[in-house]
Amino acid sequence: MAFIFVLGPYWLFPFLLISGVLGPDHSEPSNFMLMFCISLHTLGVVIMMASDCQKYYTLKYHKGLIEEGMFKYIRHPNYLGEMMLYGSYALLVNHWIPWVILVWVWSGIFLVNMVMKEASMSRYPEWESYKARTGMLLPWKLLIQPGRII
Repeated sequence: MAFIFVLGPYWLFPFLLISGVLGPDHSEPSNFMLMFCISLHTLGVVIMMASDCQKYYTLKYHKGLIEEGMFKYIRHPNYLGEMMLYGSYALLVNHWIPWVILVWVWSGIFLVNMVMKEASMSRYPEWESYKARTGMLLPWKLLIQPGRII
């Protein structure tokens, strides 16, 4: 079912980009947009893979809440990386259909999984302090502090 309802619709992005289905009026991405999308994609892959590796190896040897590395300021860096990766494709296509698919996947699958994961992590005694100093997807607590906005 994951292939049909999640991974399958992702294939619509490159199809829309290269098929000509959007018509002759659909503009190609600018060089700046190509550079931005490639950078966003690359950074997303690095964040996703690094956080997944950190989680795997940390939990292999030390069970509990991970509060350092990729998880120091963000509770779900692996989802952030994946959202950056597929968001870069939607930016590149420059059409509303990929964004509808992403909103469906992000709210219907990712958000549900993040909420369930947080409910599971709430069993740890240090959860409340960890949650108070971290953001779900972005390090808001680090960026916005009283008297200082970066």
